[in-house]
Amino acid sequence: MTAKPAHLSDQEKLKRLRLSRTDRIGPVTFRELLGVYGDAGTALEALPELSRRGGRKKPLLPPSEEALHAELERLHKLSGNMVVCGDTAYPERLAAIDSAPPVLMTLGRTDLLKNKGFGIVGARNASAAGMKLARDFARELGEQGLTIVSGMARGIDTAVHQGSLTTGTIAVLAGGIDEPYPRENIPLYEELIDKGLVISEMPLGIQPQARHFPRRNRIISGLSSGVLVVEATVRSGSLITARQAAEQGREVFAVPGHPLDPRARGPNSLIRDGATLTESVNDILESLEQQRLPQPVEIVDSPSKSPPPAGLSSASFDSAKLAIREKLSHTAVPIDDLIRLSGVETAELQTILLELELAGEIVRHPGNRVAFVK
Repeated sequence: MTAKPAHLSDQEKLKRLRLSRTDRIGPVTFRELLGVYGDAGTALEALPELSRRGGRKKPLLPPSEEALHAELERLHKLSGNMVVCGDTAYPERLAAIDSAPPVLMTLGRTDLLKNKGFGIVGARNASAAGMKLARDFARELGEQGLTIVSGMARGIDTAVHQGSLTTGTIAVLAGGIDEPYPRENIPLYEELIDKGLVISEMPLGIQPQARHFPRRNRIISGLSSGVLVVEATVRSGSLITARQAAEQGREVFAVPGHPLDPRARGPNSLIRDGATLTESVNDILESLEQQRLPQPVEIVDSPSKSPPPAGLSSASFDSAKLAIREKLSHTAVPIDDLIRLSGVETAELQTILLELELAGEIVRHPGNRVAFVK
């Protein structure tokens, strides 16, 4: 049975925050643990045994409730909120991606998370013409009822938020929501908190680092029904956002540019690869009219307090684990291939992969693939 969003209690929200902040537990593992154990409290109790069976030597310890209470107190002093995956307040579109962040920290209008979003991203060293175009696109799409999503970076992102402040805009930060970046955008940040929404999956106080931005970008695309790229080099973060949007089943749009401008190479390459050539807002609206809301990723409720799964002997489970280990390597392999090649049942495989991941032996990759840690 697919778990539907519910009004989670404050205690369950705290436990889900604690689970998500535990070492070795990423967004996919978070969802898998809730699918196996039904609630965060039971999953937390199962962690030591799961990681021990996977081969971990040191205990897997979640952060203390006291530390998390202190962070939430800081959040409330900022007039912020926490939105937890599985709760009715969590945005449906974002819940549909397999790497949906377990927890979002927010400042501003959380009602915007319920609206249909559209992402616009582009170059930091944008041209004046590109900035005006991005601002106009954001304003016109906002007037059509879309909430505009971007990353509050300098350049195109800044113009996007400025153009949609009055209609509704969401800024996704790479660091904590109390760490605006770049510093030159602090006035914009303050306007966003007042009129729009600022969100992040990061804990409070975290300074943005280069490795955080690709993770941030998947949230921009995940919140959006489509993503428009206005000026970008071929190796820019904007193209990462576009690629993630395509992987998430979202429409990718791109504004073409002059072939001699390096900032046009990114959008032009996207168009060659199948993105919708975009010259006006109508090009976007016509495409979005035919789009359906993605279905949330299934979480199968099958509570079980300790592995192996009910009805499976320890010897049989160990044999299944050996079969999976033999099929794994340092090259990522689709989980469906592991099931087909090993003959191991899906429920068994789910528990085996949880054990190995919590022990630090395997890592998950995009596209529902896993590999041994290099």
